[in-house]
Amino acid sequence: MVSLRLMWGLLVLCVVAASPPRYARQAELDNYDNNNVDLDLNVEGGDLYDYYDEIDETQIEIDTLGPDEDIDPSNGASFEEEEEGEEKNVEHEEQEERRTVEEIDHKELPIKPQLIPSGSGESGTLMGPSAQGGMATCMLCTCLVGSVYCDDLKLDRVPPLAKETTHFYARYNKIARISKSDFANLNKLKRIDLTSNGISRIDDDAFFGLPALEELILRENSIRQLPALPPSMSLIDACHNQLGNTGIQREAFKDMPGLLYLYLTDNNIDHIPVPLPDSLRSLHLQNNNIQMMHEDTFCNPHDLNYIRNALEDVRLDGNPINLSRTPQAYICLPRIPVGALI
Repeated sequence: MVSLRLMWGLLVLCVVAASPPRYARQAELDNYDNNNVDLDLNVEGGDLYDYYDEIDETQIEIDTLGPDEDIDPSNGASFEEEEEGEEKNVEHEEQEERRTVEEIDHKELPIKPQLIPSGSGESGTLMGPSAQGGMATCMLCTCLVGSVYCDDLKLDRVPPLAKETTHFYARYNKIARISKSDFANLNKLKRIDLTSNGISRIDDDAFFGLPALEELILRENSIRQLPALPPSMSLIDACHNQLGNTGIQREAFKDMPGLLYLYLTDNNIDHIPVPLPDSLRSLHLQNNNIQMMHEDTFCNPHDLNYIRNALEDVRLDGNPINLSRTPQAYICLPRIPVGALI
């Protein structure tokens, strides 16, 4: 009987030793040291069979993997529910995007200016909003920083300009009149070039209210009266117009301390528009009707030491004047004017 129990105990021991290491408290047989273990078959007075019968079940309890709280179905949605939630989120984002696009489409966009086609009764009229930063003009013209280029566009009026405009070019158009509202409130405007238009009339205060204006070019028009200009001028070019004998106001250039260039060629002018500021460097009066010059035209007859050093370029060729008759009129100049000496 004892032998049977002994054999049965050995069999159970072999089975336990051969089982895979799945128990949390199973002994590691690979590190089992027979020298340190005293296998007593009669464990404290009992046999091996009774010992295994009395083993606490907790010693051989197989550990099971408990559910992770992060993926516990009781604490969150299932995989199918998560997928459904993601689909709803995507659908919601698409709806928001469509709504945003619709809102943009419904916003009022700037009106692009157009030219009235020929045959409609008017030619080249700029259509579009008259302000809004001059955006309508920039859709038709070329805008680079503060410069606006509207050359050769068949315009018959000055287009609306942004307040930040510093240089304006509208050459080779069909503009016939410059009104006082065309350049109103353009406090940064420095240069205006209206070469080769059909300008015949300019309101007298069209340019005078421009505090930063320095250069005005009105070449090749039909201007009969030069308007009042601000004292900030440095260049005035009104060549090839119809100013005549009365087209320039009296002492028009006297209060321009920074005036450097004055070009009045081909205007049928019969006199030199004095007084001229000491800052003047170049005066072009070719092809007019100037017949005489006075001693005080350029010099000061009461001050023989007065010298006008800046004025080095005076053009009087093409006029019916003999410069040799009035040598005292330009003895203060660094150079003799260009013109007929006989």
